[in-house]
Amino acid sequence: MGTTTPPRTLAESLRARGDASLAGLLRARPDLLSPVPNDITQLATRAGTRASVVRALEHLDRFALQTAQALAVAPDPAPYAALLALLTGDGQDDGEGRDDTGAAITAALPGALATLREQALVWGEDEALHLVRTARELLAPSPQHPSPTGLGPTVSEATAGMSPGRLQEILAAAGLPATHDPVSAVTSLTELFTDRTRMAALLDTAPVEALAVLDRLVWGPPYGEVTANPAPPVRWLRDRGLLLPVSTRTVVLPREAALHLRAGRAHRVPEPVAPAVTAVAERDPQAVDRAAAGQAFTALSTIEELLNLWNNGGPAILRAGGLSVRELKRTANALDVSEPIAAFWVELAYAAGLLAPDGETDERYAPTPAYDDWLELPAQDRWTRLVTSWLAATRTAGLVGGQDAKGRALSALGPNLDRSAAPEVRRRVLALFAALPAGTAPDPQSLLTRLRWERPLRTPAPGASAASGEASDLRSRIALWTVNEAESLGVTGRGALSSQARALLDEGPREAAALLAPLIPEPLGHVLLQADLTAVAPGPLERPLAEMLSVLADVESKGGATVYRFTPGSVRRALDAGQAAADLHAFLAAHSRTPVPQPLSYLIDDVARRHGHLRIGAASAYVRCDDEAVLNEILADKRSAALRLRRLAPTVLAAQTDPASLLEGLREMGYAPAAESAEGDVLITRAHTRRTPPRTPPAPVPEGPPVPDATLLSAAVRAVRAGDTAARAVRTGTGGAEDGPGAAGGALPRTTPAETLATVQAAAMTGSAVWIGYVNADGAASQRVIAPVKVEGGFVTAYDHTADEVRTYPLHRITGVAELADEADETGETGEADETGGTDEGRAQGS
Repeated sequence: MGTTTPPRTLAESLRARGDASLAGLLRARPDLLSPVPNDITQLATRAGTRASVVRALEHLDRFALQTAQALAVAPDPAPYAALLALLTGDGQDDGEGRDDTGAAITAALPGALATLREQALVWGEDEALHLVRTARELLAPSPQHPSPTGLGPTVSEATAGMSPGRLQEILAAAGLPATHDPVSAVTSLTELFTDRTRMAALLDTAPVEALAVLDRLVWGPPYGEVTANPAPPVRWLRDRGLLLPVSTRTVVLPREAALHLRAGRAHRVPEPVAPAVTAVAERDPQAVDRAAAGQAFTALSTIEELLNLWNNGGPAILRAGGLSVRELKRTANALDVSEPIAAFWVELAYAAGLLAPDGETDERYAPTPAYDDWLELPAQDRWTRLVTSWLAATRTAGLVGGQDAKGRALSALGPNLDRSAAPEVRRRVLALFAALPAGTAPDPQSLLTRLRWERPLRTPAPGASAASGEASDLRSRIALWTVNEAESLGVTGRGALSSQARALLDEGPREAAALLAPLIPEPLGHVLLQADLTAVAPGPLERPLAEMLSVLADVESKGGATVYRFTPGSVRRALDAGQAAADLHAFLAAHSRTPVPQPLSYLIDDVARRHGHLRIGAASAYVRCDDEAVLNEILADKRSAALRLRRLAPTVLAAQTDPASLLEGLREMGYAPAAESAEGDVLITRAHTRRTPPRTPPAPVPEGPPVPDATLLSAAVRAVRAGDTAARAVRTGTGGAEDGPGAAGGALPRTTPAETLATVQAAAMTGSAVWIGYVNADGAASQRVIAPVKVEGGFVTAYDHTADEVRTYPLHRITGVAELADEADETGETGEADETGGTDEGRAQGS
């Protein structure tokens, strides 16, 4: 094919591209690589399949999509000038009163057309632009699927099957000369509707009510229902072909008439320029970084608090998977946040691999061993790990509390929360943040408007059902969730992107951690004890101090400073963990900047004096105490009736309940019992003992095939080129065997072993390429174009053009060999081969 010859098919257009252009196509549409096409024709066929075209259209921005929609209603092929006119209009007044966007459209159209060409949705020169057939079918109007442009079928399409008599009546009413040829009649009517002068004169005679009907139909939908005896205005329009029948009760405004009423525009509001993201506030970048760092530290503390709650074994897993509503509420109350925010923290810990099911028979959630490793990292590195996991996660916490397609509730940590679009939307939202000057907080609604422009096919279509609209507008919902989650994580501060987040997106975790480190407060090794049995931590505490204090006291309030309260129950908890009263006194004295208050010392001594006075073991359960009066008091207390106690000895009571329930019951009665082992030793309750086996974080669910890297793209392009060379190679017979190998299209060449050996030896001597048939060890037959290099020992070593590498073939597996035609013949035959070889592609989208 000469370089000046316009392509006749998509395959020819792709074949004329350079390697960089083919790589760009495969990068933009990675589904075309699964698996790698054998040749250009197969690539073109695959690019025209419905699933692939739909996926490509979904990734177009609004103006590129509007350009494709305009081509779908234009003649095929359409010149560039006609396409531009459909987008800009013919300059006549359409009554819309819009500002003229013609200059912006003229400037943006080459870029949109280049995008469509790169993605193989449009092919051909500017004088003859072709939209691939599948895309035309998806975007063209029909009664079942109205065109996004609001245009109806052409006069030719709408009058197909109309009787010649009816056509004559329309011509007569429109003042056109009669003709007995239906084709001429349709042509006359089309010329009338496309002639602005004559069409304007016709509409000047129309009743006002008829013009009102046209106004309702002009921007779509173009279909309307009529009765058997329509009103006079409708009858006037129908008689003159301005409304053409689709069925007995449905009429349509033909495309040519609608374009006249629209002043030639395919779209009511062309959007050639992406809407700008507007700012709502300009803040000091340093203040933004400090606010984000503070929120980042709060996020780390929240994750630690969550997993500390579940250290001894978290909530049970529902039979269908996930966390129950009751457990989510309990977790939200413990974290002092709302349920949606609690679901976000739970899902984030799960996505980061810090939380997982324990795999036991009574399966529960618990921290993983990776959580202990994570705790040992510096705060800034822990934050980058969390944010990196959040960016890549496809699990979408915002869906928790909603319903799936079958009406089942979606629970935290449960199934059906993966949304493959989430990572791409999160990164795109943050990229829009990053495009603004440092310290600028964008308007969330302008973010949504921009995202809808970038992916218009993923927003609700007019007239779509509520369910389909909710599903298709998922990107907008994820974007709003991203804005809120980024603030909670410290990615943004006061509504603007922080410097550490910019570094994480542009450079990597190490650079982000380096920027965050100076902003994270250093952990403190002291608290302030107060006389009201509280301790104030004026900042983050060192880990050993925080862990011990969380056992010895209860958190009363959090914020810039954390307030802990000491209670008899919290002191008993520390004693249960193996601490003695002297240990607690020494701990508080060592870590308090203020003297230990006397009430706190009295509380510790009083609880320690009573702790372990009662001993509980398993009989089913028993209580023993050296003081008989205490046991008498328990038996006399009406609250002990539920424990069903009876005396076995002066110092021993037996209970018909398990030791844990007996322990809890006596504690509720105000006693401080201690559990003991079978040997009579006090059982020490150790915290932080429950861990799952090693677990890997949940794998994100990708959105379609992954984008190939440069190495894979280069190899794929070479393979497609080599396969195309082999497929299009013109063969000539060798004068042997059963038939001319080149004559049987697709048949393996057949030659005798002697002829095969002689031909490949001659090719090795002359350095020419030959065509062979080859059967591998599995019996699979293939055709290959090879350039023999060496023939010896029953093997031929050759450069395989099909595989684009040097290979060695056993001669006994070669079915036959044929020489390739010379260059002159090949040039003449290649065009014919393109026509026949492009037949499959032609069937897919037309030549």
